[in-house]
Amino acid sequence: MLWIKSFHIVFVASWFAGLFYLPRIFVNLAMITPGSVAERERLLLMARKLLRFTTLLAVPAVALGLWLWIGYGIGWGPGNGWMHAKLTLVALVLGYHHACAVLLRKLVAGSCQRSHRWFRWFNEVPVLLLTAIVVLVVVKPF
Repeated sequence: MLWIKSFHIVFVASWFAGLFYLPRIFVNLAMITPGSVAERERLLLMARKLLRFTTLLAVPAVALGLWLWIGYGIGWGPGNGWMHAKLTLVALVLGYHHACAVLLRKLVAGSCQRSHRWFRWFNEVPVLLLTAIVVLVVVKPF
């Protein structure tokens, strides 16, 4: 079980690294001056590659987490309300990941009207989610 838990942590950390950086690329895309075609294309290429890589990291992170939860029974039984809260937050992280993909498609199409300030706030969401998940897993408050 410790091997599974170790790799789960590594993949979660790697997945979140991508979720931390991808919206930062969106900030830069929102700040591009009109006519900077080469810069825009370079940032879009980086964003597409990072989203693809981040998605590939999310799959084993979620799969290993499910293995720990279902296969080893972590978080089952009375006194494990923290796991329900954690799973809810993980669902929100998956939704955030999906939102990044939708925003990237809009940025590629040129139909995203969000400002760089909006993207800066959007970039803080995974930090808050990760903090809450780590507190739930370590402290197990309920």
